[in-house]
Amino acid sequence: MPRRLRAPELPLDVRRRDGVERSPALVVEAVLDALPSPTLLLDADGRVLLANSAWGVAADLLDDERIAVALGDDYFAMARGLSGDARTEALLEELRELSRGERATVSFDYALANRGGTRWFHLQASRVDQAGQIVVTHTDVTSRVRAEQASSWQARHDHLTQLPNRSHLHDLIDAELCRLDARPVTVLFLDVDGFKDVNDSLGHEVGDDLLRQLAGRLSSRTRAEDTVGRLGGDEFVVLCRDCGPAGAEVLAARCQSTFDEPFLLAGRSIRLSASIGIATVDAPDVTGLRSTDLVRDADLAMYAAKRAGRNRVRLFTPDLRSAVQQKALLPAELYEAIDAGQLVLHYQPIVYLPTGEVTGVEALVRWQHPVRGLVPPCQFIPLAEQNGVIAPLTRWVLAEAARQTAAWDAQGVHLITGVNISAAHFTTGTLVSDVAEALAVAGLAADRLVVELTETSVAQDPDGAAAQLAALRVSGVEVFIDDFGSGFSSLSQLVRMPAGVLKIDRSLVNGSDSPRSQSAAAMAAVVGLAQACGMRSLAEGVETAEQLATAVELGCSYAQGYHLARPMPAEDLIRWLAARRAPQHGPARAELVTAGS
Repeated sequence: MPRRLRAPELPLDVRRRDGVERSPALVVEAVLDALPSPTLLLDADGRVLLANSAWGVAADLLDDERIAVALGDDYFAMARGLSGDARTEALLEELRELSRGERATVSFDYALANRGGTRWFHLQASRVDQAGQIVVTHTDVTSRVRAEQASSWQARHDHLTQLPNRSHLHDLIDAELCRLDARPVTVLFLDVDGFKDVNDSLGHEVGDDLLRQLAGRLSSRTRAEDTVGRLGGDEFVVLCRDCGPAGAEVLAARCQSTFDEPFLLAGRSIRLSASIGIATVDAPDVTGLRSTDLVRDADLAMYAAKRAGRNRVRLFTPDLRSAVQQKALLPAELYEAIDAGQLVLHYQPIVYLPTGEVTGVEALVRWQHPVRGLVPPCQFIPLAEQNGVIAPLTRWVLAEAARQTAAWDAQGVHLITGVNISAAHFTTGTLVSDVAEALAVAGLAADRLVVELTETSVAQDPDGAAAQLAALRVSGVEVFIDDFGSGFSSLSQLVRMPAGVLKIDRSLVNGSDSPRSQSAAAMAAVVGLAQACGMRSLAEGVETAEQLATAVELGCSYAQGYHLARPMPAEDLIRWLAARRAPQHGPARAELVTAGS
């Protein structure tokens, strides 16, 4: 029942339809009592005139003496007792303004903490009459607030590990970067080495279990002021507050120590490691950095740690960003370089060992970049393969090599030119036609051109490679298998491969300074294999007189390397050949055909 404190004096004229007058106080009391939310009627001074039944129920349910009211209680004093903060004083002033008719309504949201926990209420107040009496309703919105809080928490946290997610991490980092105290802010970017192997071998559920275990370990090893979050996959970020590079390296070591103990996954004990990148900024208020910048830099450092051999920690340096920016620009610039005439070919002589004669050259592409200077192929060939530029690049090399070889022929210098073909070029299906077009445009005989393919590229699609190579050999173009001994291709595939020469990988040649070395024994095996398959052999990467002597003794047909001659431009090659023409006195004089002879 409502707490009838006293009959308010309301200037209301309430009559029944039959004309019988009812007490205004009883009418107001009935109206308030019908409201489901706790409601009070206050006079102009904020004194309690009436409380409905819902107010009494709420007071009993919350078991809070602070909200128990009696006739004439000061509502304003009760409100101050519940909170007493600046927001409460502002609310009370608004209620006074409402009573004076200076505003139409008042709304206010607040939390009430008591023994039963925190509950949230929405206050709504309206003016009743000219006397300044007001009705104040307190609606319990706890369920709605808790649902909103849960939804907000879920939106900011990773469902798998319960750690802050990518969006929330960036918000936290941005907040740190906006501080005015200029304390250092550091980000650790951690990636699990071998996580894909766990997923592939044990399943994604086991991988999820690993991530949950790791989240718990990282959270327990970091400081209270740090925040561990998950970006996604097996990538974790640790936000280190008030921590410079030295402290970050210590913290990174603690994070790596979480991998000292094996993870128990699907009943197995599995040991893993992590690569960690660190990016730090000492004065965040003046750098203009965003969270995305700092996380990106830490990510670059992490990948540098992986390239260094995994299970390492790497600090970010500006050169890492410059390298990535250049790498991103190179593919587009390479397309332009082909049309702009920035590519050049250098030619490395190949010596026929039985006579010491220079019978051919290998064409090696270089990029004469207008800003970076002469760019070696190791810096742009992989990018060309990854970005679909390798086919037009190879077509240019074929055309230029064929043109230059034809020009040498016209000068009376008869050489066979080898061109390296990428495995990616096989997938285009145009290799045979590309070679034929280059020969036709240059007017060069097919037997003056050689295509070279690595052992591993042939192994990727042996049937497709065999078909295209067979078509080339039928046309008269010879085929070399390059870098043999560096991969693990099947011998059965090699026997089926239509090739004329096996090029022994430089990793075997470099250790063959003695004919009795293990490398020399491996070279001998390759030479014997080539002979058994009806092929000849070529030792590449010959850098010493001893290695050359070993190649001659083992019966290699050809050799090339810095000890014989470095790659050089076409015009330099003609002068080199004229000055160092190979003598025709057999293998005993082969060592005379060297770069220093």
